[in-house]
Amino acid sequence: MKIVVIGGTGLIGSKLVTKLGEHGHEAVAAAPSTGVNTLTGEGLAEALAGAQVVVDVSNSPSFERAAVLNFFETSTRNLLAAEAAAGVGHHVAVSVVGTERMPENGYFAAKIAQETLIEKSPIPFSLVHATQFFEFVRGIADEATDGDTVRIAPVRFQPMAGDDVAQAVGRVAVGSPLNGRIEIGGPEQFRMDEFFRDALAAWGDPREVVTDPQARYFGSVPGERTLVPGDGATLGEIRYRDWLDRTAAGK
Repeated sequence: MKIVVIGGTGLIGSKLVTKLGEHGHEAVAAAPSTGVNTLTGEGLAEALAGAQVVVDVSNSPSFERAAVLNFFETSTRNLLAAEAAAGVGHHVAVSVVGTERMPENGYFAAKIAQETLIEKSPIPFSLVHATQFFEFVRGIADEATDGDTVRIAPVRFQPMAGDDVAQAVGRVAVGSPLNGRIEIGGPEQFRMDEFFRDALAAWGDPREVVTDPQARYFGSVPGERTLVPGDGATLGEIRYRDWLDRTAAGK
């Protein structure tokens, strides 16, 4: 099966391309660096020729509200049009758990707009809603930092490893279109402030984690269950401490 991975040179995309290739599929990494640009349409027709499935794991280079909305709307419209012309039978997109629960968040609003375009398209689709990746945990801490203090809300948090994300997305890609969504998350659920307190200690980071019910998560205050999947979610196998130990060992 020929599967084109949009954003195929990034964190999840590169893992996905490798996993699909190991299972005998023709996985094509599509990104500006490989001559495919979904914002301009450059290289799309050539990349999608003969493809049965397209997986979109691309991300906006800017998280500024207008820029991220423009990225996801423009790239998704271009991608869906190219897929229709190429006869692609399955569009898979990775989104975020909780988008509909925090629509005032600019990034989440942009993902909702992306999903709406996909749902209205005639192309069969699958949406994979993932929780936060272990690889982005330091960035979340940095975003929440004020001086030497990291302000984190005491809400539920269930991050997952990038390898588990790629595994789950790969299974969806080679399966029948869901014409709906699934949720995926990590094997463990934490209280977010406690997770970051332990994480910073494990990193040897001197910043202090302060529990703040009004702390913002990338501009919005999350609710108790905003960032965690519901019942029936597909859970990964890699635990954060095991991932951290493996990463520290360079494996």
